[in-house]
Amino acid sequence: MANVPEDLHYSKDHEWVRVDGGQAIIGITDYAQDSLGDVVYVELPKAEEEFAANEPFGSVESVKAVSEVFTPVAGVIVSTNETLADEPETVNSDPYGKGWMIRLKMSNPAEVDSLLTAAEYEDFTKAESE
Repeated sequence: MANVPEDLHYSKDHEWVRVDGGQAIIGITDYAQDSLGDVVYVELPKAEEEFAANEPFGSVESVKAVSEVFTPVAGVIVSTNETLADEPETVNSDPYGKGWMIRLKMSNPAEVDSLLTAAEYEDFTKAESE
């Protein structure tokens, strides 16, 4: 079973959110990176761009496919993980740590309450892979 940390929130598009004050740190889940295979390129937005919830903010290219990545919550980009430009494989090796993608200032922090818990996300991925 994929690694699903309890302290994060999850989207049905396979992104995770770590809340840090009024900011959200966002990346793709272990399940998503495993499904994609070896990540070879990550495209991220620029700081200060604004996104609505569930809007694509970038893409992840792997040896298998190119997939859009979505913002689970609305907000303005504070920073992006610039190391992914040179080391996209970090998304595979450490999806919940050094493989984070964006940090944004949330427009409405209560939006995280509509995301899945770790247990709900595990149930969702089990049903999806059956």
